[in-house]
Amino acid sequence: MAKSNSDKSKKSTAKKRTKQDDLQVKIDELTSSVQKEKDQFLRLFAEFENYKKRTSKERLDLFKTASQEVVTALLPVLDDFERALNEMKKLDGNDQLQGIELIYNKLSDTLQNQGLTKMEVNKGDGFDAELHEAITQIPAPEEKLKGKVIDVVGTGYKLGEKIIRYPKVVVGN
Repeated sequence: MAKSNSDKSKKSTAKKRTKQDDLQVKIDELTSSVQKEKDQFLRLFAEFENYKKRTSKERLDLFKTASQEVVTALLPVLDDFERALNEMKKLDGNDQLQGIELIYNKLSDTLQNQGLTKMEVNKGDGFDAELHEAITQIPAPEEKLKGKVIDVVGTGYKLGEKIIRYPKVVVGN
């Protein structure tokens, strides 16, 4: 009988161990599954946050440059106004000059409110192919003007930080 109690006790202990081992395996599987789901959730959440940031940035960029086509189309009108003002200033006693200046200033201010700025380029500035459009090269009148801007033929404009029309310049060589 002692042998059978001992066998029963061993079998009972073995069954308990296998149940415990089975339970431990199940716990490990569930823990691994939860960890995998948590990792997948975190990756999905991070991907969604990146998506939100990217779409928000794209939307802001779209708003910034949405008016680019209209502003670009109005640049020749602005140029014509400037030429007309310069010619009218040469004439004395022209009462229409004030009216034209008023309209020009209103157009100019409206475009500036949309983010349009003139690019400042002066004679003697260094030529930069990324900022200027060279329309021609001429012999430099002075040695120090080689590779520099000799004359500015056309005004350049930026819309925000983006160049929408490069200034047209003559470069000395």
